[in-house]
Amino acid sequence: MATAERFLLALQSQGAGGESLLGSIKIAVMPIVKVFTMCALGLLMASKYVNILPTSGRKLLNGLVFTLLLPCLIFSQLGQAVTLQKMLDWWFIPVNVVLGSISGSLIGFLVAAIVRPPYPFFKFTIVQIGIGNIGNVPLVLISALCRDQSNPFGDAEKCSTDGTAYISFGQWVGAIILYTYVFNMLAPPPEGTFDVDNESVPLKSSPMNGALPEQAPLLVKEEGVTSTAGNTSKKWKIKDILPFLYEKLKLKQILQPPIIASILAMALGAVPFLKQLIFTPNAPLFFFTDSCTILGEAMIPCILLALGGNLIDGPGSSKLGFRTTAAIIFARLLLVPPVGLGIVMLADKLGFLPPDDKMFRFVLLLQHSMPTSVLAGAVANLRGCGRDAAAVLFWVHIFAVFSMAGWIILYLNILF
Repeated sequence: MATAERFLLALQSQGAGGESLLGSIKIAVMPIVKVFTMCALGLLMASKYVNILPTSGRKLLNGLVFTLLLPCLIFSQLGQAVTLQKMLDWWFIPVNVVLGSISGSLIGFLVAAIVRPPYPFFKFTIVQIGIGNIGNVPLVLISALCRDQSNPFGDAEKCSTDGTAYISFGQWVGAIILYTYVFNMLAPPPEGTFDVDNESVPLKSSPMNGALPEQAPLLVKEEGVTSTAGNTSKKWKIKDILPFLYEKLKLKQILQPPIIASILAMALGAVPFLKQLIFTPNAPLFFFTDSCTILGEAMIPCILLALGGNLIDGPGSSKLGFRTTAAIIFARLLLVPPVGLGIVMLADKLGFLPPDDKMFRFVLLLQHSMPTSVLAGAVANLRGCGRDAAAVLFWVHIFAVFSMAGWIILYLNILF
């Protein structure tokens, strides 16, 4: 009893601190509730009662998001926020995203090895645990936090500007991870679809034309060698090497619109003259940036509507099963954040972070504590396992209402 009284007195002695505790719970819950609400509306739009978001419509919507809306959001936000000096000062933000993806994927691999998800969802399970939401939910969260007059970070405008800039600077490396690592991890199995009957899964994929496994690969590879045997004496030219490297390095797959937008935003934002020409209000070309901002604002609702529509068969429609789904939720929300906290605290001890910038540290911690990435779910939809990803996102975001509240309260107590 005495301990409880001391705890209440400590909260009251902070003045606005008691409001801050309740406010941080509200701030943690509201963005997740908003995400859940938009997904629910997408489910309604895809239902038989409305039926304006069928499967084909959701795929088109995903294509629009990745080709236009997400690049516009990244270009406008990152271009306005970044400068050459800030890129040097904020170098640990993208490093933190990479470390978070690596540590999360390692945890995902261990969990998948223990749980043994149904075929062919082993890599899918790793991705759902390893890739957190570093853009959409944190942006909404920071906006809600800074609007609160009792927020612990001070001036509302500076709080919002700094938080948005930090989050935006991490999105370009997140886009690269999505279009390289996640896109390849979620490749369909040899059967060509995730809708595989586990009882009839062959031990090895069937080779082309029904040939035996020992025969088919050799015949296919040697065919190209014999056809060019007479040209082996030709010397490689530069114009031949560049297309070869382009193909071998899969640059076409990597250089997707969001990544191109990230590169352009950093290149233009780092040059003062170009930044003044394009990203400054009242600049001659600011109309283009402003147009991108308007289009970018549509990205989050569009992607959430499409993902909500994938739940048309119900949140239990996934083939993952209860055990795998529960393991993903537990690992993503309870195992990954402590590792991220250790990474950020170690970086702070080593002097890698800007001194006395609590918002910088808070954003780094948020990057490790978010639910599974909504955009990873969108990539899963493009790769043919969108229904399973949507079911996981549904349950992860519901339980994230509670986990995020706890982690944010812990982070605020550590920082202040």
